[in-house]
Amino acid sequence: MTVKDENITVAIIGMNRIGKVHYQNLSSMPQITIKYICDIVADSSWNDEYSNVANIVTDYHEALADSEVQAVLICVPTNLHPQVIIDAAQAGKDIFCEKPVGFDYDEILKAYHAVQTAGVKFATGFNRRFDKNFRKIVERRINGDLGQEQILKITSRDPEPPSMDYVKHSGGIFMDMTIHDFDMARFITGQEVDSVYVAGGVMVDPKIGEAGDIDTALTTLVFKNGMLGSIDNSRKAVYGYDQRIELFGSQGMAHTDNVLETSTSYSGSKTIETDKPMFFFLQRYRDAYYSELESFFDAVRGKHDIECTFEDGIKAIRLAQAAKESATTGEAAKVKDI
Repeated sequence: MTVKDENITVAIIGMNRIGKVHYQNLSSMPQITIKYICDIVADSSWNDEYSNVANIVTDYHEALADSEVQAVLICVPTNLHPQVIIDAAQAGKDIFCEKPVGFDYDEILKAYHAVQTAGVKFATGFNRRFDKNFRKIVERRINGDLGQEQILKITSRDPEPPSMDYVKHSGGIFMDMTIHDFDMARFITGQEVDSVYVAGGVMVDPKIGEAGDIDTALTTLVFKNGMLGSIDNSRKAVYGYDQRIELFGSQGMAHTDNVLETSTSYSGSKTIETDKPMFFFLQRYRDAYYSELESFFDAVRGKHDIECTFEDGIKAIRLAQAAKESATTGEAAKVKDI
């Protein structure tokens, strides 16, 4: 639906870690009313914590049945995304869904067709697209400052590995972690990837390998226009959250470095010191999480198109699938179309 006025009533479905981040951001947006929080473990004790929310329920269908709710934020576990998307679309709600849009590809396509049939607006939650540093690289590319783009380099390393329970339900490193970088590869270059080759292993924690995953990977990308790219991932960088991107072209290079805890540096006779990178994604991308929701709601208001679409979400899934195939076979894998 397209909202004619500036005020939008929303429901948050799923109050896990990212659901709480979105709740905090929505609570500071003056023209947004959070009418529902939906979570299967919600109880009366939540009323004090979320005192600005009129309805705290365990069944999200209650929110979908409310005609005042114009948009929903889907923050439930990934395996539940497709069904909630279908239900929300059939209820006529505009949808913001956290990444990835699902695990099972057939279920994802059913959800995609439900959104298309309903004609509702849908945004995939790849928040890094809204980081001002990365957007500056895109601006340089669009302005032609780099000439013919030739090489993309993405470094993306976590400060510490997730819990084993998380690893087992994450869908694997490519679907959980690298999927952000796959989306950034498309966003930064404006190009589609033709094939990927992955070399990876277990170098951080043997338990991750026992859970059927890897914790370290180097992915080579070959784009359809011939340019090349690389993504290096690690589940543990002892110095903090390592997030760097470089786009190199025939006329120049655009590069963004880590955002540090402070901008203060020390210079002495024997050393020059700076602070470490921000600890993790909640700190590093705090502003981007806010900006992506602002963008979504402005799209709901009809001010511009959705910036990160369902198709973008599916294409990232296809890249993750190809990476997993390459890591398994030891050979390059073609990226399938939607």
